[in-house]
Amino acid sequence: MSSDVTEQKLVDGSSKAEGRVEVFHDGSWGTICDNGWDLRDARVVCRMLGFEGALDAPGSARFGQGSGDILLNLVGCDGTEGNLVDCAHLGLGVNYCGHAEDVGAIYYSGAHPNSVGVRLMGGSNGSEGRVEIRYNSTWGTVCDDSWDLQDAKVVCRMLGFGNASTAPGSAEFGEGSDDILLSHVGCDGTEDNLADCAHLGFGVHNCQHNEDAGVTCLLRVRLVGGSNDAEGRVEVLHDGSWGTICDNSWDLRDARVVCRMLGFDGVLDAQRSARFGQGSGRVFLAYVRCEGTEGNLADCAHTEIEYYRCSHTRDAGAVCYSGAHPQPFQVRLIGGSNDAEGRVEVMHNGSWGTICDDSWDLRDARVVCRMLGFDGVLDAPRSARFGQGSGRVFLAYVSCEGTEGNLADCAHTEIEYYRCSHTRDAGAVCYSGAHPNPFQVHLVGGSNDAEGRVELLHEGSWGTICDVGWDLRDARVVCRMLGFDGALDAPGSARFVHLVGGSNDAEGRVEVMHNGSWGTICDYSWDLRDASVVCRMLGFDGALDAPRSATFRQGSGRILLSYVECEGTEDNLADCAHSGIERYSCSHTRDAGAICHSGNH
Repeated sequence: MSSDVTEQKLVDGSSKAEGRVEVFHDGSWGTICDNGWDLRDARVVCRMLGFEGALDAPGSARFGQGSGDILLNLVGCDGTEGNLVDCAHLGLGVNYCGHAEDVGAIYYSGAHPNSVGVRLMGGSNGSEGRVEIRYNSTWGTVCDDSWDLQDAKVVCRMLGFGNASTAPGSAEFGEGSDDILLSHVGCDGTEDNLADCAHLGFGVHNCQHNEDAGVTCLLRVRLVGGSNDAEGRVEVLHDGSWGTICDNSWDLRDARVVCRMLGFDGVLDAQRSARFGQGSGRVFLAYVRCEGTEGNLADCAHTEIEYYRCSHTRDAGAVCYSGAHPQPFQVRLIGGSNDAEGRVEVMHNGSWGTICDDSWDLRDARVVCRMLGFDGVLDAPRSARFGQGSGRVFLAYVSCEGTEGNLADCAHTEIEYYRCSHTRDAGAVCYSGAHPNPFQVHLVGGSNDAEGRVELLHEGSWGTICDVGWDLRDARVVCRMLGFDGALDAPGSARFVHLVGGSNDAEGRVEVMHNGSWGTICDYSWDLRDASVVCRMLGFDGALDAPRSATFRQGSGRILLSYVECEGTEDNLADCAHSGIERYSCSHTRDAGAICHSGNH
């Protein structure tokens, strides 16, 4: 849409908050066709006009037929845009409509008059579950189309939690059985109620219950009653009130999560029995069971909020630290054929003891090896491969990230907290210098030799790397292995689209990857909505144009897609309607392109 479209207004409503939507272009007012028009589109207009949100997005000229040009058709907003010019559409003046299809909008100011209630169902605790909302006295689910963390944040805030950590779809917490009440929810994360967010309308959807949306909410914590800010009774915020945690099963791994949530580097102690005084509010949590590596207590196993009765005499506490651990472990390797391997033993209170192999892996052994001055680790053997120790078994459930300077900085249970047999003593095999069995890597599927999918060689075969935890630090290692100076990006989620032949990285011929090869898209039905999806896949904010007819020169590979028909709100071209891979013949003279933009239109 040209930026000449500068104004919007409502016409012929019974109040200033409703009417036919008209837009101003080239000195005249025109209307919008109702094809694809929904609450998300109306919400953008209403916010431009100073209202809080949209109640309805009527079509079929409910507020009478306009008399000017029909300027827009198939508008596709996600509901969070600041201006209609940022939404997908067919193009200015491109339509096949009559004024009997003019759109309207009904708005509101202040709180939404039809606010919804919300609850979480099917989770393992009260801070996670399938999202269900109450509307018109009926509970129903939310479809996961376009569901993301911004939407989940609003749900968590409605329930009194601090924030959201995940926004799973695909009925991760089980399928609901009631009506599906919302779809294509589009919150900006600041709303007080889901009803204030963009959505298709209550009860409007094209979903099944296997698409039910869920959330995992984060708990807010604080330490109270200690002699300094690094220690105290652990309290969590729920539903606007602070409450305590019962010390059932409370240990160092749980306290470590609390300390890291508060910005400390680790934990020294996990106090029980109201060591820092009894709280006065409610006891919210019991049987908290963290691994110690979680980012929030809500990610740990625990009972539902206030599910178990517990006295404040059992309030849990934590003692945290910053910087290096003030009481680091000493370690040694025993029973190996050389000094670079052996059973791992740690010193505690003047005695050497072993480590139980529960959850023991290469990351834990790597920390041990580096403590002993080696450069890395080759193996993390279990089951007393280097013989059984004779002292006590000090540690169990050690869980390092692999970058710690000392085992004391890793998550683990308290000293001798769990019984474990010496038949399960953990070991380590270290090395010095270069790794004796280095990986070979290469990049596949990029537009040049400096980008692509990372593959590594193992036992004669090439394989890929899962993107869980993958970031620039990992990509930097790969780039240096290949002789480059650094890494610019560390994409995951199998990014298989790029722009080729433009004058800059924001424009070009659209190419997609299929079966390891790049191919183009035929421009049959190609428009701004399709280009908008491509641009967002590449990290841009939207599309300025959807050029056709090989504007950015003809490709040389296969023509993989044709008749692509996106709504403009999808996250990936694969989610859009299309003819299928190589279903129709098409010439490269019709290769589709995109011109993207960042920031405001």
